[in-house]
Amino acid sequence: MHAEARTADFVPPRWLRHRHLQSVLPSLPLRRPVVSRRARGLIAASREWLVDCGDGVRLLALVATQESAGRGPARGQVVLHHGWEGSAGSLYLLSVGQALFEAGFDVVRVNFRDHGPTHHLNEELFHSNRLAEVVGAVAEIGRRAPRLPLSLIGFSLGGNFALRVGAQASRAGIPIAKIVAVCPVLDPAVTLAALERGPALYREYFLLKWRRSLRLKEAAWPGRYDFTALVGERSLTTMTARMVAEYTSFPDLGAYLRGYAIVGEALAPLEVPSRIIISSDDPMIPAADLSRLVRVPALSVTLTRHGGHCGFVDRLGAPPWIDRELLAELAG
Repeated sequence: MHAEARTADFVPPRWLRHRHLQSVLPSLPLRRPVVSRRARGLIAASREWLVDCGDGVRLLALVATQESAGRGPARGQVVLHHGWEGSAGSLYLLSVGQALFEAGFDVVRVNFRDHGPTHHLNEELFHSNRLAEVVGAVAEIGRRAPRLPLSLIGFSLGGNFALRVGAQASRAGIPIAKIVAVCPVLDPAVTLAALERGPALYREYFLLKWRRSLRLKEAAWPGRYDFTALVGERSLTTMTARMVAEYTSFPDLGAYLRGYAIVGEALAPLEVPSRIIISSDDPMIPAADLSRLVRVPALSVTLTRHGGHCGFVDRLGAPPWIDRELLAELAG
């Protein structure tokens, strides 16, 4: 069984259609001055908040409220989840966060463990199966403003986390109004294989960022970690396998990857109205894996022809299609 998919009307200019260009644009450093200028209202209103996730875990969030900007009551609050080795300061979060903030939403940008400037907050290392702390963070954020409808938006691994949080929301007693996952990781084993087989650009990008993150973790916890052997591995697969063996309780790489897959029956408990937006030309998340999702009434899928991985950019210097689509989804 699988979720029903429908085609959306994302039609970028011909010169913007290449899937690798679409995949690179959202995080391209050259865009930071433009996006930061556009998001200056969100940035100015944002305040740091160490979110108590339970079990001694703390995650750093940046909260921008309508009240802090001297405006009227918020129409809801939206939690934004970045992708792997992104952060609350990732350009795509700033971009959509500003659109939501201007439309009257409180915006909470959460750093996952060991992402952004947070390597010192929690001793144990980040991995993608640390769902309980993200559930705890969302629950605590909901308690911050219990009268406001709470929605989640996640990109890539963040979309995967958002949907897994949604699947646990009923059991955890978290009233979530809506979830939108943009190009969420569906089957991590397939995505890892795609990264290994695909253009070296993506593989080297993630290797560079992961190695840098591990060095920051090592510096934050002197005497606790020595990642010399781990960062010396030559591929994402061997690095991940070594991380799993040395720093998790999973018996092997396969068990670890299956642990955060959302294909099969993983989303069967999902009751929160949820939407996946994904492109047919995503170089990291094969759209064919949509057929492996369980069919549940709460989940809908939007499949576009173009968009790459978390791209959906149809113009430069202004809010892209994905920002407008996400705003329409939450404001509707």
